This record gives sequence, structure tokens and C-alpha cells, in this order.
Amino acid sequence: MSDTILLCSDGSELAAKAVTAGLALLRPGAPLELVSVLEPLDPTLVTGTGFAGGMVAPEVFEANEQDREAATTAELEQLRTDLGVADATVTVLRGDAGGALCAYAEEIGAAAIVLGSRGRGGIRRAVLGSVSDHVVRHAPCPVIVTSHPH
Repeated sequence: MSDTILLCSDGSELAAKAVTAGLALLRPGAPLELVSVLEPLDPTLVTGTGFAGGMVAPEVFEANEQDREAATTAELEQLRTDLGVADATVTVLRGDAGGALCAYAEEIGAAAIVLGSRGRGGIRRAVLGSVSDHVVRHAPCPVIVTSHPH
């Protein structure tokens, strides 16, 4: 098991506040890694479906994916600066957010995961799902979920 603590962000102001609150609970000096997950774009934009052809050329699709990754990396680097954690590494994952975070935490043997809760109500969370709920239930390590004042 590593000592690395994953600080998860979706690039929003609420996520930054959640990570800041979670940092206050952690032991000083622990290695930190800022992580964000890009959910995949619909591949049928290129391949099409049934009789309908694709709407985007493969080159445009790939360029868009590279732009999304660069923008997400820049957001994490800005968050690293804002938090004053210059030694933190930055990682962009791909896939379903909850599953990708848990798999990555397992892969690196993370000591803990810090993430925010958007505070969805019970019905919305039941219908739409919740990244924080998934991570709490499936993470291979302790999870700190912070919320925000409404």
C-alpha cells in the first residue's frame, strides 16, 4: 500500500472547495495526487448507427479528445497551485468516474480518496447515480466525502 492520497476533482468550484476541506483532515506530508476522470465521448459520433453515418471525422474526434485532456490537465494544475500543494502529481483518467477512481486507487494502493458530494437529493441520486456513493461502496481504501453549504 502506498501513502498516496487521491484528491478528486471534476473541475468545478464545488469540487475545489471539497478537496480543500478534505485536505484539512489529512496528515501533513502525505504524498498527494490530483485526479480527474474524463467520461468517454459517444463513439457513434464517428461510426454512426444503423443507416445513419457518423457526424464527426475520426481526426476531429481525436483532436477533441486531446483538447479535453489538455483542458482537464490545466484545471488540475491550477487547482494544485490554488491549494498550494506544488508536490502533488496530476492524473487524468478515462472512463466511468466512480469505477475509474476505484480501479486507480486499487492499482496504486492509495491510502485514501478525497472527493466532494454535489448534494443531490435522494431521488435524483437514485435515478442519476452518484460518484461519491459508488466510491464509498467500492473503494479499496478509506474515503473522505466532503459536502458544501447550500
